[in-house]
Amino acid sequence: MLVEISTRDITTLYVDGIVNAANRTLLGGGGVDGAIHRAAGPELLAYCRTLNGCETGQAKITPGFNLPARWIIHTVGPVWQGGSAGEANLLRHCYETSLALACGSQMTTLAFPAISTGVYGYPKREACEVALNTVQNWSARFPERVTFCCFDQETRRLYESALDDPG
Repeated sequence: MLVEISTRDITTLYVDGIVNAANRTLLGGGGVDGAIHRAAGPELLAYCRTLNGCETGQAKITPGFNLPARWIIHTVGPVWQGGSAGEANLLRHCYETSLALACGSQMTTLAFPAISTGVYGYPKREACEVALNTVQNWSARFPERVTFCCFDQETRRLYESALDDPG
């Protein structure tokens, strides 16, 4: 599996699926969640209303509607509480459940945002390490390419540094 780091807008990527850093309602919000809902169009909100929300660490899948991506995997990351409330395990589950849904839907290309690093306050360096370690553990099962779509250059540098120095 190829791991790619990008600072492009996740809503413009031509991949099989993108991952949405959603809130528990799945009904849109700020940050990447709001951007995905706006770009996908009102059909996404209508579809998400039928899903009855999503628990932290879990994921649900919807069509991509007006996005270039065929699928959207919505996952709910943990709110950072200092690191002793199981946040790393919950974040790892976000990536694992998203990858499992992608494999189950026969996706070969998938793009992730930096889950929980915005308003949920997860430290970017630690979140990046969880993300890369989890995805790399799935490398034998996920066939083609995973893209980490970073909001800014600081986050991109953290991903690149962690990818170059996995120890």
